[in-house]
Amino acid sequence: MGRCLVRLDVTQIFAVVIFVATYTVVAVGRVPGLRIDRAGAAFLGAALMVGCGAIGLDDAYRAIDFNTIALLLGMMIVVANLRLAGFFELVTGFVVARARHPLWLLLAVVGVTGVLSALLVNDTICLVLTPLVLLVVLRLRRDPVPYLIAVALASNIGGAATLTGTPQNMIIGGFSGVSYRAFSAALAPVSAIGLGLTVLLVAALWRREFFSGDRLLGEVSVPVLLDRGLLRKTVLVLLGVLAAFLAGVQPAEAALIGGGLLLASRRVEVARIYREIDWTLLLMFAGLFVVVAGLEHAVLTPERVRALSVLPLEQGWVLAAVTAVLANIVSNVPAVLVLKPFVAELADPARAWLLVAMTATLAGNFSLLGSVANLIVVQRARAEGVVIGFWTYFLVGAPLSVLTITAGLALLS
Repeated sequence: MGRCLVRLDVTQIFAVVIFVATYTVVAVGRVPGLRIDRAGAAFLGAALMVGCGAIGLDDAYRAIDFNTIALLLGMMIVVANLRLAGFFELVTGFVVARARHPLWLLLAVVGVTGVLSALLVNDTICLVLTPLVLLVVLRLRRDPVPYLIAVALASNIGGAATLTGTPQNMIIGGFSGVSYRAFSAALAPVSAIGLGLTVLLVAALWRREFFSGDRLLGEVSVPVLLDRGLLRKTVLVLLGVLAAFLAGVQPAEAALIGGGLLLASRRVEVARIYREIDWTLLLMFAGLFVVVAGLEHAVLTPERVRALSVLPLEQGWVLAAVTAVLANIVSNVPAVLVLKPFVAELADPARAWLLVAMTATLAGNFSLLGSVANLIVVQRARAEGVVIGFWTYFLVGAPLSVLTITAGLALLS
């Protein structure tokens, strides 16, 4: 076993170095002295894996999980049309008009963010809702920080409920073969508990904001450029896509058909929809698939994986702990990809993947750096002059992450 683990040839050493360097840049987000970003690092890492011979070009093409790419692209097109139709402004305005107390407003923010993140993709929901929530809260002259933190927390927790809620869930759907319905049946209850805990913890930590007896005075109008025709069409397509998910249609197929139907429009220039799509995220995913496959081909043979599996990952709490730590080191999507060869060797990989999906997403709430959704909220808020401090977030995010993962372990066991 020792010789199997220690002896590496030049190609294998290159593969390990490329893997470590790529994941370091993905985790940190930049390289000193260079302008390369996470997507660029993943693409470069994939190219170097092919160049050093760790994986052949044909195998690199096959390593890319196009089901995940297609699912994410289709859902991005749906979200883009909802955004252009004014859907999110309409929902925000409807909720704000009925919230008369800060605590009710917090409940609404958490509920809307969580549900929309479950139905769509949590990162895009943060992009859309953060400026809207900030607009409303500032006009009501309330402290924006707890509401914005609630958006980040609820987006991660809500996204954990479905296969389409987060990018890492989409990847796990492709790896595990778990159906949309089975995934939601297992993890939606965990998300429901988590959203309730979010309200309780945020309200407890900002007692003056939510228990001072103040009421929300005055009307706040959310500017809406509503395209009713596009909104009707997009909602109908979205409902059809969700119905297909529940009926057992392959999620990537349903999302692609739905997205394709929305591109055939007389009302919106397709170029506007293209501008709403996060192409760099798709590029990063494709690159990371190849980087991980290169490491698997060159180094992580089944024998080595079994030899390296010194931790009893069959035990749920051990797998959850490893996933949570890894997700906070390299972020949740790379963590899922790293765990793939180890989960595949377990006796019940489908159940293990559900546990990884839950933990990787909920662990994103542990700190500001735990998920892309958190960073989106922080960056959007900072652009408007609102600063969310690391420790301010940590005081609510860390205990919430621990509590929700513990609840999830209890339910899944």
